[in-house]
Amino acid sequence: MPFLEEYFLKALLKFSQFVDAITEFIGKSIIWVVLVMTLISAGNATMRYTINYSSNAFLEIQWYLFSLIFLLGAGYTFKKNEHVRIDIILHRFSKRTQAGIDIFGIIFFMMPMAIAIMWMSWPIFVLAFQDNEVSSNAGGLVVWPVRLIVPIGFFLLVLQGISELIKRIGFLLGLCPDPTEKPHTPTPEEELALAIKAQKGEL
Repeated sequence: MPFLEEYFLKALLKFSQFVDAITEFIGKSIIWVVLVMTLISAGNATMRYTINYSSNAFLEIQWYLFSLIFLLGAGYTFKKNEHVRIDIILHRFSKRTQAGIDIFGIIFFMMPMAIAIMWMSWPIFVLAFQDNEVSSNAGGLVVWPVRLIVPIGFFLLVLQGISELIKRIGFLLGLCPDPTEKPHTPTPEEELALAIKAQKGEL
């Protein structure tokens, strides 16, 4: 491989690492959003059944937070290789063939879809922001923040798609390890079993 091409590809891999770091930070931050959404849901249900009080704002903020988790977490799911795949067919092929299939899918399916939704959702957000659109439900919230989540979420997915594309090309050229290889980590059930065994050993 010519020196300039190798240098360029290594620079792209550095960019990929930068994108991965951003995606990792966002993905781990979303865990706290799940906690907040759960607490709001529990609080709303408690008030409804104890003091017979409910608020559309509480209900809508749950929907907003769920949208935030789903949309901003899409890139993180892609990075972790946990998105829906037809693994029963894909695993029949070699790792290099799998990488080639992934490259084809990213370029011709995932990226066009994500870019199209990002592009088309932006004017919807702008209109909602300019009109200060409010939910039609009594006591509902302003709508533009949740409209903004859509283009941001798909922009992050596009960035991660570029990163995954770079890593797969780098793998085919022998410049980086297989990006789909998952390190084995104990499942919660395995961790619990190990903790029980450790306690029995101490006793």
